[in-house]
Amino acid sequence: MISISLKQSVAAMPSQVRDTLLEHEHLHRFFNARFLLLKTQNAGDISGGKGSIRQVSMLGSQFQEQIISADDCHISYQIMGNKPVAHHRGDIYFNTSNSSAVPTTDITYNISCEAPWWIPSIVLGFFIKKDTTQALKKLASHFKDGAL
Repeated sequence: MISISLKQSVAAMPSQVRDTLLEHEHLHRFFNARFLLLKTQNAGDISGGKGSIRQVSMLGSQFQEQIISADDCHISYQIMGNKPVAHHRGDIYFNTSNSSAVPTTDITYNISCEAPWWIPSIVLGFFIKKDTTQALKKLASHFKDGAL
């Protein structure tokens, strides 16, 4: 089992970060993949939230992710099926930081999954961590550059 936990501070309110991460078709700004919204959120849920299904295209493969839950404090999603990895789940937590005069959100991004038999877990974990760290830095830069 691969388990990754990353942290990043972002100069924005938690709801702004949440809304940005739920703009599925614009996530390519941060992640090295293309996203296509296949199904919108359940009735009564926030835009892009619970029930949304997106198709992710990366490295020549496609798979679907479903938003399990979304609110001001947390987004949870999972890959539907067992490819490219099995039992994949992502949990992104947002906490307001009072350490500066500018509204700041501390993000904790937890990812867990199982690698396919032909890829060593340590190798896959390295690449997931590298790509997600890069995405969080791009997200922080997005808000730092005045996207508020």
